[in-house]
Amino acid sequence: MSTIDNLPPLRDVITTHELAAKKSLGQNFLLDLNLTAKIARLAGDLTGADVLEIGPGPGGLTRGLLAEGARRVLAIEKDPRCMPALAEIADAYPGQLTTINGDALDVNPLEHLTAPIKIAANLPYNVGTELLVRWLTPPEWPPFWESLTLMFQREVAQRIVAEPGSKAYGRLALLAQWRTDPRIVLELPPEAFSPPPKVNSAVVHLTALPAPRFPADPGVLNKVVAAAFNQRRKMLRSALKSVSPEIEDHLNAVGIKPTERAEQVGLEAFCALARSLENNPA
Repeated sequence: MSTIDNLPPLRDVITTHELAAKKSLGQNFLLDLNLTAKIARLAGDLTGADVLEIGPGPGGLTRGLLAEGARRVLAIEKDPRCMPALAEIADAYPGQLTTINGDALDVNPLEHLTAPIKIAANLPYNVGTELLVRWLTPPEWPPFWESLTLMFQREVAQRIVAEPGSKAYGRLALLAQWRTDPRIVLELPPEAFSPPPKVNSAVVHLTALPAPRFPADPGVLNKVVAAAFNQRRKMLRSALKSVSPEIEDHLNAVGIKPTERAEQVGLEAFCALARSLENNPA
């Protein structure tokens, strides 16, 4: 039996259910249940909270979340091979675990969870960034979740907390720091996973702010920063031509030099540019 519950160790679960990780699904399983429980604790006090988990695999983090007192966990798993293992966890925690075999991009978690809601996941590498951007850019704020506790490749984690002027600074940093307080709370070596990835991993905890740091329309801001950093070596007047033919006027109006590059511009200035574009569209 494991050290956090009465279920079998994860290696035994993987062997029993023949759950060899699939590269096509971005799978890298955490096998140390003490470590998954630690990640669950990094999500904060789970007592009285519902938790959304994406890509649970054989259920290591799922078990950690439940063992740490989550009121309910909604686990969305694309790989049907994992469902029998997750069903065993559901049996061990009656009424606390709901599993869905499907694509997280297509599921509305609010049909299954009630506030307060936290999101915690060892995200599949191939959809992690897309899910994060979706969670950071809803039309209304505050969002349905209180916090995100997410595992990424360390390089992606560093991009989320990066500061202007650094090589890692870009779209993820701007969107994350606009509406949340993000910080790296744990780093993990490749050997913590099965199979070991070729890179280190890190857990990022993002706490939703009551309101964005600066006003801006999320759709406009996302469009602006995506275009700006898609051609980060170009001057902004060139990189943002696709956003507005009058982009140079907008840049000058908010005090951004058209000859600057995206990595030189801070969050407040990008938000001002987004407001200018929203109020005076081409």
